Amino acid sequence: MNATDLPGAPFFSYQHQQLCVEQLRLQDLADTHGTPLFVYSKAAMLHALAAYQRGFAGRKAKVHYAMKANSSLGVLQVFVQAGCGFDIVSAGELARVLAAGGRASDVIFSGVGKTRAEMQTALQAGISCFNVESEPELDVLSEVAVSMGKVAPVSIRVNPNVDPKTHPYISTGLKGNKFGIAHERTLQAYQHAASLPGLKVTGIDCHIGSQITTTEPYLDALDKVLDLVEQIEAAGIAIHHLDFGGGLGINYNGDTPPAADDLWARLLARLDERGFGQRQLMIEPGRSLVGNAGVCVSEVQFIKPGEQKNFCIIDAAMNDLPRPAMYEAFHQIVPLSLTNAPTQVYDVVGPVCESGDWIGRDRSLNVQAGDMVAVLSAGAYCMSMSSNYNTRGRATEVLVDGDKAHVIRSRETAADQMRGEHLV
Repeated sequence: MNATDLPGAPFFSYQHQQLCVEQLRLQDLADTHGTPLFVYSKAAMLHALAAYQRGFAGRKAKVHYAMKANSSLGVLQVFVQAGCGFDIVSAGELARVLAAGGRASDVIFSGVGKTRAEMQTALQAGISCFNVESEPELDVLSEVAVSMGKVAPVSIRVNPNVDPKTHPYISTGLKGNKFGIAHERTLQAYQHAASLPGLKVTGIDCHIGSQITTTEPYLDALDKVLDLVEQIEAAGIAIHHLDFGGGLGINYNGDTPPAADDLWARLLARLDERGFGQRQLMIEPGRSLVGNAGVCVSEVQFIKPGEQKNFCIIDAAMNDLPRPAMYEAFHQIVPLSLTNAPTQVYDVVGPVCESGDWIGRDRSLNVQAGDMVAVLSAGAYCMSMSSNYNTRGRATEVLVDGDKAHVIRSRETAADQMRGEHLV
């Protein structure tokens, strides 16, 4: 197998037939920390971030990491130290940003269902902006801010009715989606926001979906947003920043999304054409910063031949890697050690008691019980969506920096899971 074929290369590569992360063998990490095991490359994260930073060179722009992709403290710390802001969708995520050393003033609060308590927490902390997603939310946020003697900075999330050509569960910019305010009602919503005593209009926001692999949906959404900005400002309401969300895809299985700097070269050219090139810009990438920076290492427990299917049963399951069960998502699965042994086609499954507990279907592998495999592209929406189903503890997480490995999450025990529960 060619090392350059792996998602995450060159930070994940075969060296002397052994799969490595930066300068360390994954087998050694598995021997030390057990499995299932999530392993992240710090260099891969910073490399992905650097593409955005190159794209924005010379512009007034701020990258806010969309931390729902992976909210582990050690991962957040990488982006704090790199100077990023954060896009949050709950008060719990705000607490994580602060615990990782981030500043509330670098936080944008998105999401359709913010509670009054969450609004109060964010206002008290002094976040940068609320991305408001409905007209009733404007009223409630103003009421909460007035009750606290504060003014909430707001950006309204516009739903531009643009098809991102992605999985329907992660499409967010169509009329049938729950997110944002309809394109046709945006001007009225801004006029209403400007009339409320507890709000200060600061920007406009748009996010059309996730795992987008072409440029055209971004250009379509950009033009629609800029048309709206012209209407809003013609009505006397100033828009100080333009927030274009995230959603850029990664390579899971031969996917070819544009590089972040190439994408933004095209978007910035369009902004310049329309006279908006010097506006303050904000973006909220998540998956594209961490997705291919992580793998999940798992041990083969049993090889189970069958009449219709052969099964490779591993110790990672849908509670660790929920994307296949939830989205029928594809992750490459590769052995930690390359050999010349013949391959067999397997469905790779976990031990959870659900038929939906599969990690990969019809995969050619040369493995036997006791061997280790790596599920690739596992840095985004795996640990952050993991659960304790079947009373399975969350896995250990390790962050690799060159030849050093740092445990950023200890394996969860049954006692950890039962803490807070009480017998009657």
